[in-house]
Amino acid sequence: MGAFEQELAKRYGDLSAKLKEAADFVISNPVEIATRSLRAISSEADIAPATFSRLARAVGYSSYEELREEMRLTVGRKAQSFTDGVERLQSKHAGNKSSFASEHLRTCVANLEALHNEIDSAEFEHVVEQLRSSRKVVLLGALGSTGVAEYMAYSANFIADNWYLAGRMGASLGSSLMGIGPKDALIVITKTPHANQAIQAAELASSNGAFVVVITDTHKCPSLVHASAYFIVPTDSSHFFSSYVSTVALVESMIGLLAVKSGSKARDRIRKIEVSNRRLEYLADG
Repeated sequence: MGAFEQELAKRYGDLSAKLKEAADFVISNPVEIATRSLRAISSEADIAPATFSRLARAVGYSSYEELREEMRLTVGRKAQSFTDGVERLQSKHAGNKSSFASEHLRTCVANLEALHNEIDSAEFEHVVEQLRSSRKVVLLGALGSTGVAEYMAYSANFIADNWYLAGRMGASLGSSLMGIGPKDALIVITKTPHANQAIQAAELASSNGAFVVVITDTHKCPSLVHASAYFIVPTDSSHFFSSYVSTVALVESMIGLLAVKSGSKARDRIRKIEVSNRRLEYLADG
């Protein structure tokens, strides 16, 4: 996630309707912002130049030109990723028609490269440390994100015994969040369109003082206003639905760092789980 979108996500809810309109235009048209004059941008968007200048100051830039320079850097990083991907694809499939699979996989690679280039490493490590030190961690995946939350809970439970999946096996969301407080954490994974339960769960946990992590695909996500920390992941896709490849990569990276930080405690727990699984004949040798 670029610096502009990071700052915008923090402050979007406080912006006026006109500033939100300008912000949405910037997010949707990064190449135009990076390469065209403010006058041309203003004409195309039908938004006054002064509004873009106010937007820049509202999200922490000294001027519109400073915001524009940030977009140039962001576009430059993304353009390099796409260019490399296209060159590799053309080199391998010269003379053949591009298939859906190759196009889709190329986009997934670009999403992963964008995640790698734009993630805040210090913030990422801070979040994982907060999760490691929490009394309990509750996971909620809404709609299409449900499977990712289940996968994250499955992986985390090899390392620790205090991770819980909200609403599992018919349990109510209210009972899953019962008693959540300042010593606990909630991870909400939600993509457009956002389920009401994701917003309500984040609000409830935040009001109770819990550390709330939101993983989403847009700065407009209503849960962000309740987040202690958040990750906006790239989900570009050639499919009829958004891609979860970068979301899964982020989740796996978080669990991996959690394992590193948990040291011998994680090793001992995994060893015991493996022994138990073999006794219960979950696993076959060989």
